[in-house]
Amino acid sequence: MNMHQNLRDDDKEGETTVLKYRAPALEKGLDVLELLAAHKRPLTLSQISAHLDRSVSELFRMVQVLENRGYVAPALRGDGLELTNKLFSLGMSRGPSQNLLASAMPIMQALSESTRQSCHIAIASDNQIVVIARVEAPGDLGFSVRVGHQAPVVKSTSGITLFSFQPHKMKEAWRAELMAETPPETWRTFDELCQFAQKNNYVQRRSDFTDGITDISCPIFSDGTVIAALTIPYIRSLGSESLEDATRKLQTAVQTISKSLGGVDTVERIPIR
Repeated sequence: MNMHQNLRDDDKEGETTVLKYRAPALEKGLDVLELLAAHKRPLTLSQISAHLDRSVSELFRMVQVLENRGYVAPALRGDGLELTNKLFSLGMSRGPSQNLLASAMPIMQALSESTRQSCHIAIASDNQIVVIARVEAPGDLGFSVRVGHQAPVVKSTSGITLFSFQPHKMKEAWRAELMAETPPETWRTFDELCQFAQKNNYVQRRSDFTDGITDISCPIFSDGTVIAALTIPYIRSLGSESLEDATRKLQTAVQTISKSLGGVDTVERIPIR
């Protein structure tokens, strides 16, 4: 019996057999990557050792390999190691993400040219949003969010969009997880913004991160499920569209992207007061 047959038989036995096959070195490497991702800040080898309850000598070669392969790198600011964008790039090379970006990028480019604003797409990753694509505002001046930027779902405009338009069962499961780790006052604010989004079919709010910016955001659908948020960090400037016109054009853009992905045209454009 070959290995493939063994794996098929094991799959029939249930989840308990999944752990029968161990790869200690691989597990240590994954522990290091997950630790750095969770801490969002550089960690030295000794700190990694302490967090994982493993000796420095046990982790030294593993960290060296991860660095040589480009998954971690010395921190640009301060001491220690931090994740590179290599894992992010690998994830973005998968089919669904490529289909989304292939459909969205030309439309985002046209949206940016028309509104004179930058725009970006974000997806959900656990309790965070991650920006996976952006288009810079035309001209010499503008504001944009870098690809790879992460922020908590409950503190981001894209997060409000991604949560508000989920199917009911998915939203309830997500709600239970997010509420467990969110202060009550923060959750109340988030919930109020989600109610606005559901009523008006878009999100509009002043940025919590940068003065002078109003975020507007709409959902992108595929097969009737929201898969991403398209957001404009709007800045009023000479020659730019009004906030209302930019919002209408954003709504049109997400409808076009959603239709190209086979998404149900769930969010209709409505007059913006």
